[in-house]
Amino acid sequence: MLIGSIAFGQSATSPSQTAGTGAQSSARFDGKWLTKLSCPAKGNTEGYTWQFSSIIQNNSLRGERGTAGEPGYLLIEGKIAEDGSAKLSASGIVASRQYARGILAHKGEEYGYNIKARFQDAEGTGTRDTGLGVVGRPCTFDFVKQPATQSEPRP
Repeated sequence: MLIGSIAFGQSATSPSQTAGTGAQSSARFDGKWLTKLSCPAKGNTEGYTWQFSSIIQNNSLRGERGTAGEPGYLLIEGKIAEDGSAKLSASGIVASRQYARGILAHKGEEYGYNIKARFQDAEGTGTRDTGLGVVGRPCTFDFVKQPATQSEPRP
């Protein structure tokens, strides 16, 4: 992960000429986000809600819940377009049969799905791709940008 290596002032254009262009919008969504995943009950499968932190850097989202390689782990990744639209991918490991759908959904099994999302400056929403709707369920995502923390006291 590369942080803080952007060089400024090496362009032939002045700051006033670049204001309002992609130079500023590329960091529009960058920061820490709280992600809330809600999946309703469907058939004999119980519903659940998870909250976890995600980070957007250079318009790329990465959110993790749990411990990689362990049951209950979830990873969400994807690129956010300048207009706020995003197709994210989720991959994880089933924590309990009680919360997973499908005949192959047993504890420890891997799964994956896509998420269609839309971000604004400080919030976003998304829906899980349910495929044909036979196995999947209409899970929803809410994203809320967290305030930046102050690293230095103000004078």
